[in-house]
This record gives sequence, structure tokens and C-alpha cells, in this order.
Amino acid sequence: MSPAQKDITSWADKSGSFKRQVSSFRDVIEPNGKFAPEKGRYHLYVSLACPWAHRALIVRKLKGLEEFMDVSVVHPHMLEKGWHFATSSSNPAPQSEHSNDTFPAATEDKLFGFSHLRELYFKVQPDYDARFTVPVVWDKKTNSIVNNESSEIIRFLNTAFNEQLSGEQQKLDLYPEELRKEIDELNEWVYNDVNNGVYKSGFATTQQAYEDAVKPLSEGLEKLEKILSDGREFLIDGRLTEADVRLYTTIVRYDPVYYVHFKCNFGLIRHDYPHLHKWLQRLYWNNPAFKDTTNFEHIKEHYYYSHKHINPNRIVPYGPNVDIEPLK
Repeated sequence: MSPAQKDITSWADKSGSFKRQVSSFRDVIEPNGKFAPEKGRYHLYVSLACPWAHRALIVRKLKGLEEFMDVSVVHPHMLEKGWHFATSSSNPAPQSEHSNDTFPAATEDKLFGFSHLRELYFKVQPDYDARFTVPVVWDKKTNSIVNNESSEIIRFLNTAFNEQLSGEQQKLDLYPEELRKEIDELNEWVYNDVNNGVYKSGFATTQQAYEDAVKPLSEGLEKLEKILSDGREFLIDGRLTEADVRLYTTIVRYDPVYYVHFKCNFGLIRHDYPHLHKWLQRLYWNNPAFKDTTNFEHIKEHYYYSHKHINPNRIVPYGPNVDIEPLK
């Protein structure tokens, strides 16, 4: 099957287990490198629904890079051809679900006017035959994709533009040398059991595959609850690090989406994990980089509408009654 025909909503392998693909584009923005940190040279493609893309948006805002790197935001409906962009009256959509009327935070493709993200991938690699994922960092100078791996994107956004920044944004280091071993160790099990664990649970197509994923997820949340039980504000060393960023984008989606849609209903963050809940509330209410980049409308609409194999009638739940409970 050609990549143009491939239905990217087919997730599980023959065992019924979800397997996440390895990202294809792995270059970095760095001084004196192929992709130099030039203001205005790069463009970021994201979904406000996607936790991996959300990481990049948070770090972009934390580091004050909004004027350095513009953003195109896909529509929350991800259908058989993958992520698509909103349309304008001058570029009418071929299908009604491409409309931007209901989701004003979605944008057109600001660089090329493409209808689908896949066109960006094919522009670089015509025979590309994998999922068309976000985030994507695009280089306008060479007309190429720099990177589509979120864990690497947030690393180079953390440091690449420091010489052009000043004040707290320049000083902020989400991956400091002295904490890298501890951050890496926490990131590894959090990714396997929690970040990806919700997906492995939700996309499982056999009972055994589901249980093999959901039990480590439950244990992972309990482990995080224990780490945070001393009342600490951040996961590591009393300071904001990329470990907080990477975990936040999963936990903020947990109650409105993963609890119901991905069958992770052994506990709600807000009711059953009080320390993890307090950590989430502090990040959301005390730091605009987290709150301002979190769009619950896109999050709920994307998951419940796009995953037709899980939710065939595409009913989007009415609740929860508040997205994030007030910080007291």
C-alpha cells in the first residue's frame, strides 16, 4: 500500500499491542551546525490535542521563543489521511469536517497552504511511509524537516537560542548538567509506563495486551504519587525541569480523556492522587506556559472524534465539569 493510501488510524500489531513508531527526522538546531539558531528561520507544526506536540509549545513559551518560531496548528480531527489544517474562505475545504468555525485555535498551513500535514512530509520525502506526526520543526531556508521527535525538540529549544535571549529566559535550563542522570532515569520509566502507557492501554485490541499496559500504568502513577508525597512543587531538585514538562502533558489529559476513552479508569487524578493533582494544579495555575498552551476543547474533540475504532459514534463527553480544579 502506498503512503498516500495508508490509513494511519490502524494502530495495533498482530498481538493487539500498540507500537509507537521511531521518529524519522533527527537533526538539531545548534550554533555552528547545519541548522543554525537564526530568528525567524524555523516554523513549528503542532496539534493542541497531542501531548508530544504540547511539550514543544510549553518549552517554546518558557524560553520566550514565540517571536523566533511561528506556529501552524492542525485541526483536532485526525482522520484517515492524518492531521489536516483549517481552511479559509479563499481556500475552501473539500469536506465539512475541515471547517475552522468550531475550533478557532486551528490555523491554515502558514507556509505552503497545504490541506494535510502529510503533504509536508511528502515534500521532503516523496516515498515516506510512516505516520505523519507532530511536532515538526521545519527549516524555511533549506525547505526541510529538522526534527519530528518531541524529546529532542525540547532539548534543543532549551539551549539553542540562549545567545539571543536575556534575563530569566536565557538562564532557564530545563536539562541542567548536574541533574541529567536523574532526569533521564525518571523520564525513561515515566515514558514507558505513563506517557506511552495510556496509549498502550487505549489502543490495545486484546484483553491481555490491555492488562499488560494498564497495570504498569497504575503502578507508575502510584510511584509518582509517592515521589510527590513530600509536598514538593517539582519532580526533581525543587526546580522546573523537562521531567515536569514531559509528565504534565499526559497528566493534564488524564481525567478528561484517558480515564474514559483509554479505559484507564482505576483512578482519577483529581480524586485518587492528591499529591500528583496538586503538582498538576500548581503548574497549570502558576505558570502561563502551561495554562496558555493547554486547550481542552481541542484535546477532547481530537481523541473522542478521531479514534473511531474506539468510539464509533464519535460522541464527545460533556464532562468533566471543570477542566482543572482551582488551586487552593
